[in-house]
Amino acid sequence: MTLRPERGLWQHSDFLKLWSAETVSQFGTQFSALALPLTAVIVLDASVFEIAALNVVEFLPFVLVSLPAGVWVDRLPRRPILVLGDLARAALLISIPIAYAFDVLTIWQLFAVGFLVGIATVFFDVAYQSYLPALVDRHQLVEGNSKLEISRSSAQLGGPGLAGLIVDLLSAPVAIVFDAVSFLGSALFIFRIRKAEPPPKHEAGVSTRMRDEIAEGLRYVFHHPYLKSIAACTASFNFFGSLWFAVLLVYAVRVLDLRPGVIGLTFSLANLGALLAAFTAGRISTRLGVGRTIITASVLGGPMSLIAAFAPHGNAALLVLAPALLIGSFTNVLYNVTQVSLRQTITPGRIQGRMNSVMRFIVWGTIPLGALLGGALGTWVGLKETLIIGGIGCCLPFLPVLFSPVRSIREMPEPVEDDDVLLDPLLADATALTLEQTKT
Repeated sequence: MTLRPERGLWQHSDFLKLWSAETVSQFGTQFSALALPLTAVIVLDASVFEIAALNVVEFLPFVLVSLPAGVWVDRLPRRPILVLGDLARAALLISIPIAYAFDVLTIWQLFAVGFLVGIATVFFDVAYQSYLPALVDRHQLVEGNSKLEISRSSAQLGGPGLAGLIVDLLSAPVAIVFDAVSFLGSALFIFRIRKAEPPPKHEAGVSTRMRDEIAEGLRYVFHHPYLKSIAACTASFNFFGSLWFAVLLVYAVRVLDLRPGVIGLTFSLANLGALLAAFTAGRISTRLGVGRTIITASVLGGPMSLIAAFAPHGNAALLVLAPALLIGSFTNVLYNVTQVSLRQTITPGRIQGRMNSVMRFIVWGTIPLGALLGGALGTWVGLKETLIIGGIGCCLPFLPVLFSPVRSIREMPEPVEDDDVLLDPLLADATALTLEQTKT
C-alpha cells in the first residue's frame, strides 16, 4: 500500500470523499460503541443478561434483513442508500440523549434504537462494500480497503480514550451525541461524490423475483471454494468473539474495577495494532501471499482473547489487556483487509451486493447468537469462566481456511471481466481455481 500523495488513490477525489466520510463516521462510532453499553451498565443499572441482549438486538438485523438488503443493493444505485443509512442512524441515536435529558430513558428504548440502527447499518454496510469496486479500479481494492481501515483503526486508537473521558465528564448518553453528528458529516461527504455509478445489470432470462435473486447469491457463496471457507472462519470467530465480548465490559467494570476512562484508554492502546495492520496489510500479503496471510492472521488472533481472562485486578489490568488486545486487533485488521479485497476481486459487479449480504448474513448472523449465549453463561457460570470459554473458541476458527484452497493463493486472482462466466457458481469455482494455479 502506498501512502505517498503523488501516487495511487491520493489523486482520486471521489475516493477521498468516501474516505473522509468513513473517517468522520468511524470516530463518531467509537463514542456509541462505548457509551451505549455503559448507558445500560451505569445509567440504567442493567443486568448482565440485559446488556448481552442489547448486543443481540444490535446485530439481529444482520440475520433478519441482510439477504433482502443485498437484492435491493444490486437493484438500486448505492450512493443514495449510503446517504439515507447515515441520516437514519443520526436521527435514531440523537433520541437517546433527548430521552435522558427528560428523564424518560429506558432499556427498552436502547433495545429499539439498537435494532433500528442495526437495520440501517445492514443496508449501509452491504452498499458500502459493494460501492467501492464501482468507485475504484479492481487493482486498487487492497489499497482502498487498507486506507479505509486506517480510518477505522485511527478512530479505534483515539476514539475510545476520548469517549471514555466524555462519558466521565458528561455522562454516557450525552457522549452519543458525537456519533449522531458524525453520521451527518459522513452523509454530506458521500452526497458530494460525483462519479456516476454503472446502472444495475439485469440479465435477459434471469428471474427478478427476490426469492430467486437471494438464492443466486446463496449459491454463489456456498459453492465458491474461497468464499465458503472464509465465511466459515469468520462466522465461527465472530460467534466466540461476541460470546467473549458480551461480558468483557461488565467484567472490566464490576470485577476488575476499571473506570470508563481506563477502559477507553485500554482500547485506544490496543488499537495501535489495528492501525499498524492497516498500513502494512498490502505489504504483508504481498510478502506472505494472500492465502498464508489470511491463515496466519486467523491463527494468531484467537489466543489473545484467552489471555484477557487472566488480567489482574485494578489498573494493573492495563498491562495485560492492552498488549493482548493490541495483537488481536492487528491480526483482525490484517485478516479483514486481505479477505475483503479477495472477495471483491473475484466477484462480478452484478452480484456484489448479494455476495456481501450473504457474507454478512453468515458472519454477522452468529454475533447475536454468541452474545446471547455469552449473557446466559455470564449469569449461570460466571464472568471469568465465560471469557475463558469464548477465548478457547476463538483459537479454532482458522481450521476452515487452513484445509481449503485458500491456503495456496499466492496473489490476488485477476478480475474476471465477463459476468456471464460467473453466473454459474460451479463454473466460477473452476475459473477461480485455474487463475490461482497459474499464479502459484
